Amino acid sequence: MRTTKGSARNRAKNRLFKKTKGYRGGRGKLLRTAKETLVKAEAYAFRDRRVRKREFRKLWIIRINAAARERGMRYGQLIHGLKKAEIELDRKTLSEMAINDPAGFDAVLEKARAALSA
Repeated sequence: MRTTKGSARNRAKNRLFKKTKGYRGGRGKLLRTAKETLVKAEAYAFRDRRVRKREFRKLWIIRINAAARERGMRYGQLIHGLKKAEIELDRKTLSEMAINDPAGFDAVLEKARAALSA
């Protein structure tokens, strides 16, 4: 008598369909299409976890640049000045300071400006 996968196959299918729940049309209901869709979805998720980091860094730089230019300095000059002044603030923190703590950002900017002129 031959053996079949039976319950193991059903469990595997249930796991798959649980992951594809809410997908449109056959992507959530048909086995082959659901498998293909899931492979793509996981690939996109992996890729875009890295893209998200890039996008946020871009956003922070844009915000810092805007705030620095309002005060008469370019982004590149500011970062160079911070390095010279040995101030180790990351871009996320600088961006938050530019928005929520303008006085603190002004102080940091002045230190960077002083380091550049020295």
